[in-house]
Amino acid sequence: MHDGNRQPQDVRTTANRRLALKLAAVTLAMFGFGYALSPMYDVMCKALGINGKTGRTDAQTVAAQPVDLTRTVTVEFTGLATSGLPWEFKPLVRKLELHPGETREVKYLVRNLAKEEITGQAIPSVTPGETAPHFKKIECFCFTRQTLKPGETREMPVRFVVDAGLDKDVQTITLSYSFFNIDKVSAEKYGGTSLAQAGEHDAHHDHAHPAPGG
Repeated sequence: MHDGNRQPQDVRTTANRRLALKLAAVTLAMFGFGYALSPMYDVMCKALGINGKTGRTDAQTVAAQPVDLTRTVTVEFTGLATSGLPWEFKPLVRKLELHPGETREVKYLVRNLAKEEITGQAIPSVTPGETAPHFKKIECFCFTRQTLKPGETREMPVRFVVDAGLDKDVQTITLSYSFFNIDKVSAEKYGGTSLAQAGEHDAHHDHAHPAPGG
């Protein structure tokens, strides 16, 4: 009976947390089984109802593709250091406009606020979900784990292109990252959960509370 009294902000917070946990579960599986099982990754994204993975490409391939100068798309950037990871994490540019097919680069700032070395893994998400296949990264800090020394600050680049095949009705895309501590002991020390624990928690929750009609 209390669910009907929940405020919109509470609902959004819960939804965002669930999305982050689902992203963690998929990324954990990706690193566990390797990129060779990319089709499995796609299936898991679809089954969990998240936005799926963005594509990867290279500068040579992008250079050979057309740029659509007849329209512009706004790309917004967000970042979150999850509980258990004592880092400051944010985009240095909140949004920009580009032509589909045009290569652009932005940077994210990360700072380790702890007095010990910590390793984290960034989990990407793109909305609307149907734009994910058209959002292709050339370079990204999310391709590898990031280890920061105590107090270390780092600027991390993301080079990307939104290909010209993007639906003409799409005017805005949001690229989001959630950064997780990969070490269980370290994450618990700072009052949160590691990437692996987040994935396990979400899998257990979905099993214990199946979706209506599922």
